[in-house]
Amino acid sequence: MRDAILSIRDRLDGFGVFLSGLCALHCLLGLILVPLIGLGGGVLLSPRIHEAGLALAIMVGVVTLGLSALRHGRLQPALIGALGIVLMALALGVGHGTREAVLTIAGVALVATAHLQNLRAAV
Repeated sequence: MRDAILSIRDRLDGFGVFLSGLCALHCLLGLILVPLIGLGGGVLLSPRIHEAGLALAIMVGVVTLGLSALRHGRLQPALIGALGIVLMALALGVGHGTREAVLTIAGVALVATAHLQNLRAAV
């Protein structure tokens, strides 16, 4: 049973890294690609996609980083992840645009770093 729980936690950390990458990609495409070529602006720049993605990333981050801190006792990944989650939450409140993208990218980079540290600590 313990191995199954650890496997789920590791998968959530992996999913957290993947989700962080998708958030960063969404922001970069919104800032660079869409204005340059005008493709998919209505979809890629939709605030609903951003809000849903950030909400999911925040939930996965809080659960996984908390469980990992309890498991391996290292607080550094949880603290780094918490800072990233705060930046992501701030991004939801600044409105769609460059500030939002900068906060989101910085936040997801920190959360992804924390997830990677958790995966390394689990080995």
